[in-house]
Amino acid sequence: MKPRELIVSPCEVREIRDFIERNHYSHSINGVKVSYCFKVEYRDQLCGAVLFGGLSTTAWKKFGEVESAVLELRRLVLVEEAEKNSESRVIGQCIRWITKNAPLVKTIVSYADPSYNHIGTIYKASNFLYIGRSGKDVGFKDPTTGKVYHSRALRTKYKGEFKPFVKRLRALKDQGRLIPITLDGKFCYVYTLKRREVAKR
Repeated sequence: MKPRELIVSPCEVREIRDFIERNHYSHSINGVKVSYCFKVEYRDQLCGAVLFGGLSTTAWKKFGEVESAVLELRRLVLVEEAEKNSESRVIGQCIRWITKNAPLVKTIVSYADPSYNHIGTIYKASNFLYIGRSGKDVGFKDPTTGKVYHSRALRTKYKGEFKPFVKRLRALKDQGRLIPITLDGKFCYVYTLKRREVAKR
């Protein structure tokens, strides 16, 4: 499955939700703000997915003057059969689409989580600029499943209400069934979109 054989196209989140939740290490997109989604196909079969959205907090203020100018690469997953450089090629195609079709977006941010042994190699290969690490934060581990949740997952609201999965997590926390842990800072990368200026006539 060579990089040039992969076909990247915009899609609806419903088309890739199950694929992401099966194959991404987070196994979830709950609480993720969704702005743009892309499916990756090989010979008409889904083999990858990419999801961009707004940052979870007001962290966008570090990267732009208005929230609409900043996107975060929230999920990226390809099957293991995809060969070397496939990720950077897929990211490049997504960025080209966003550059052409989302004129308000100026900056794309992505984080690599050292908790999963990620340091951001694919972002370096995609010409993102490394700007340092985020601060340490608090997480909660479910000892039954081994899954770790960021503290903001327990604060996520939709239209002013906690989502069902948030209510479940908060109930587990109140029952003392989640273990507080310290999360190391993530590696932060930034990509500035380049657009050609159209000459005025």
